[in-house]
Amino acid sequence: MNIHYTIAAVCILSAIHISYAGEPQAKIWIDKEFQPSTLDKDQQTAEMKWFIQAANKLQAKGVTEISVISETITTHEYEAKTLAKAFEEITGIKVKHTLAQEGDVVEKLMASTQSNKSSFDGWISDSDLIGTHYRYGKILNLTDYMVGAGKEFTSPFLDLNDFIGTKFTRAPDGMLYQLPDQQFANLYWFRADLFDRKDLKDKFKAKYGYELGVPLNWSAYEDIAEFFTNDVKQIDGKPIYGHMDYGKEDPSLGWRFTDAWLSMAGAADKGYPNGRPVDEWGIRVDSVDKCTPVGASVARGGATNSPAAVYALTKYVDWMKKYAPKEATGMTFGEAGPVPAQGQIAQQIFWYTAFTADMTKPGLPVVNADGTPKWRMAPGPVGPYWKQGMQNGYQDVGSWTFFKNHDANRTAAAWLYAQFVTSKTVSLKKSIVGLTFIRNSDLRHDYFTANSAKYGGLIEFYRSPARVAWTPTGTNVPDYPKLSQLWWKNIAKAVHGERSPQEAMNNLAEEMDRTMASLEQTGMSRCAPRLNPIKDAKQWITKLGAPWEKLDNEKPRGETINYGDLLKSWKEWRVR
Repeated sequence: MNIHYTIAAVCILSAIHISYAGEPQAKIWIDKEFQPSTLDKDQQTAEMKWFIQAANKLQAKGVTEISVISETITTHEYEAKTLAKAFEEITGIKVKHTLAQEGDVVEKLMASTQSNKSSFDGWISDSDLIGTHYRYGKILNLTDYMVGAGKEFTSPFLDLNDFIGTKFTRAPDGMLYQLPDQQFANLYWFRADLFDRKDLKDKFKAKYGYELGVPLNWSAYEDIAEFFTNDVKQIDGKPIYGHMDYGKEDPSLGWRFTDAWLSMAGAADKGYPNGRPVDEWGIRVDSVDKCTPVGASVARGGATNSPAAVYALTKYVDWMKKYAPKEATGMTFGEAGPVPAQGQIAQQIFWYTAFTADMTKPGLPVVNADGTPKWRMAPGPVGPYWKQGMQNGYQDVGSWTFFKNHDANRTAAAWLYAQFVTSKTVSLKKSIVGLTFIRNSDLRHDYFTANSAKYGGLIEFYRSPARVAWTPTGTNVPDYPKLSQLWWKNIAKAVHGERSPQEAMNNLAEEMDRTMASLEQTGMSRCAPRLNPIKDAKQWITKLGAPWEKLDNEKPRGETINYGDLLKSWKEWRVR
């Protein structure tokens, strides 16, 4: 936290004795809605005075209303329904905050990119598109904007050093192109109450020879899935399943894989935030400029159809068919998400923490009478190809994004709103509502220390330095929308038995290569793909880096850890 900078800002604004029209409204919002906060009320008032002053300048230029768009999650619903109203009452600028499904947001964003005419003044889009934004050159470089054209509209209270996700929103040139608005990770989820039962622990150890606990590898996860599904079978007279997932041929099926499933298995190279030169999608970039994509297929040096990737898909299909409810193969992301809360799932290898708020509601079968959860979350187990130093899982970072050729005054107003909804005045309350943290100061606040037991390990995870191993899609991906749509169509073929996992990944890798080859001619301003020539795959397979050679034993002995010991490891900078 840049304390000196913030104190200086407060001193400057405290010297301003002009009364602004929105000050009474600001006081009302501060008192009734924006508590608790990491700032005291005087500091909140000073911050709001700055927003009022900046907004007055824009209103003098005729800006009275702006439009922004985001996907529909709890955090953005709070922004659209509450914070947009607060911003209007305090600053006088009305915000039309549209909520849409993630796919619709991406579709509209790319249509604006292609037409070079933004249909909204501001966008909250995933940082997964950072490689796309950088290459097409249509998105505003915020680093330059904040010291240039947008300097007078950039808050002295912003404190970028306090944000925990800005490394994910920087392009290969090191510049910031997006401002994080919300973050959530994919973690392992399990019923701690069941895992703690002595009868189940004894039965598991008798069969497998090791303790029932948080699985560290996929072998243990598979053993636990088998145990609950086929040995325990029922809890309180109802079926219990050792696994949950979804497999319907739907765009959301692609997220299950592009959101780092292959990296959890160990298909990529080592490196944070993403593997280099081969990332978690299997895309290799040029080893010199570290920016030019050169192939996804093993024949071109990629890893999308490598042994580790094929293993990952094989396990995905096998586990869903053997250990999940039979309905799972016909479900989408949205349909499968609420299922663990119904009480019949013992564990889930890949669970988004965005569901935390919905999984802690009173009366749910997975919530105790005192409101604490029966479940816990932990780092996801890893496959046999995974090695220390690799990305461990995915983290979604929804971020403010602006087109550089848009109307300058409307962009400035949208930038004001973006800073408002991420400001220290409101961000702690927003974090409590949506549990999608963006600021370190919020994470460390006494509120979350006192209430950490309500969130099943979420606070411990985000306070841990080990969280650096959970990252969004990186800059190797040259066009996220075009490439991401290839995944779900090919994965579905394997899920429903139309192709073997090897055939599905071969076809996916070939389609990715063809798509990237076509991108060479699309007018990318920098780092356009330039594919390697096809070689015998054996020339690329290695023990030293991706694509990794096939292991003789893809199921080593299962390993688990006591949850208490796991929490300690997070604090010691260890991922596991």
